[in-house]
Amino acid sequence: MKLKHLAILFAVIALIAMPVLGQGKGKKMAKKEIKVMKMMMHGSMMQPRMPLIGDKFPAMKVQTTHGKIKLPDHYAGKWFILFSHPADFTPVCTTEFVAFQKRYDEFKKLNTELIGLSIDQVFSHIKWVEWINRNLKVKIQFPIIADDTGKVAHKLGLIHPKKGATTVRGVFIVDPKGIIRAILYYPQELGRNMDEILRMVKALQISDANGVAMPANWPKNELIKDKVIVPPASSCQEKMKRLEDQKKGLHRCFDWWFCYKKLKY
Repeated sequence: MKLKHLAILFAVIALIAMPVLGQGKGKKMAKKEIKVMKMMMHGSMMQPRMPLIGDKFPAMKVQTTHGKIKLPDHYAGKWFILFSHPADFTPVCTTEFVAFQKRYDEFKKLNTELIGLSIDQVFSHIKWVEWINRNLKVKIQFPIIADDTGKVAHKLGLIHPKKGATTVRGVFIVDPKGIIRAILYYPQELGRNMDEILRMVKALQISDANGVAMPANWPKNELIKDKVIVPPASSCQEKMKRLEDQKKGLHRCFDWWFCYKKLKY
């Protein structure tokens, strides 16, 4: 509210200054301040836009259970998954951390790292990790961001006011260039499917390497099983080539726009 009031004050001053500065300069100044005021009232300056698929992951320095880390630079050359959880010492979150850790080696085989986040302090994270290790015999090996001020959570759009003051179960899959490739949101009451997240990383990597797309429920699709989709033809010439390639056995098609093939993973 204070910033809005300040913008209004500047606009009023600009209007008053018009006779002194002259009509041209005065009007220009007034228009600029009114524009700033409107932007503030619409929240565009109050709340930064959350990152979207295809965006560069926002640069930030974070405190974790493994020390201070600079994102996304810390994982340059690797894929990484940043996932948020509502709070430490909660049942669903505990099951999620155990599930992530159980699959950590599989993620690492895909050149992928994990990093958790919640608005708890680092002391809470450390104690919770100790509890999981002592009581569930699972050692959490990946870092957890301590975002007790909520700064990172707000920047990534992980706090949804109608779902409470804690972070929802967000997932950001980021590639080796620091580009966000996928975003998932789960409510606090629903634990994530870790196998789906693992599937997504595998699919994205295969897609990048081969220029193909994955069907629904890949690799167990109802129509084409574990095969992958060849991008649709974008010209008449490519359409004809697609049909010719089918005759050569390079792929199979339901039609020229829906072709698929087998890949060795």
